[in-house]
Amino acid sequence: MWSATWPKEVQNLARDYLHDYYQVTVGSLDLAGNKDVTQMIDVCSDGDKYRNLLRYLKENLTAKDRVLVFVETKKGCDMLTRSLRMDGYQARAMHGDKSQEERDWVLKEFKSCQATLLVATDVAARGLDVDDIRMVVNFDFPNDTETYIHRIGRTGRAGKKGVAVSFFVVDKNGRMAKDVIEILNRTSQNVPNELHGAAMASRGGGGGRGRGRGRGRY
Repeated sequence: MWSATWPKEVQNLARDYLHDYYQVTVGSLDLAGNKDVTQMIDVCSDGDKYRNLLRYLKENLTAKDRVLVFVETKKGCDMLTRSLRMDGYQARAMHGDKSQEERDWVLKEFKSCQATLLVATDVAARGLDVDDIRMVVNFDFPNDTETYIHRIGRTGRAGKKGVAVSFFVVDKNGRMAKDVIEILNRTSQNVPNELHGAAMASRGGGGGRGRGRGRGRY
């Protein structure tokens, strides 16, 4: 049995099906971000996410820098890809509704830098092995810290430096604030004051999980 991560669900599965097993761990089981990745948490509203994404792409990248953007849904993946293409970016989409032939073509385009911007859901991005991704963007913030660590680990590989930008919407993601702060502190990252405020609000019951609306939600 092999698992890239070891969440409680996988541990329970192992106990159900495996008996007297050995557990081999490569690295650490502690959730910690790569020190070569600069983690930037942008606390914003849903409606501001797309505009902020365009700003980060413009200010931090060259024409040949690869960017991987994570979204929550397949429909949102296609919508965001269309929006980026309308704004002049060579963007491609990858999600579970794409055929294997389409996925292979998109991956080839991304690896060859014919398309430097890949928008993907978590399902499609699992096992994605592409070197030299300059930036990872959590357009839709993940629902757990393990997914967050997995996503940002797609950049800053093999000794190279990378950047991970995550859009954090307080009314949707507030319950994650405390855990995210702990992850940031472990690698001496900057923690925005708004994130501290979200953590305090969540402890007081104010960090709800409202769905939120606006163009920024994909």
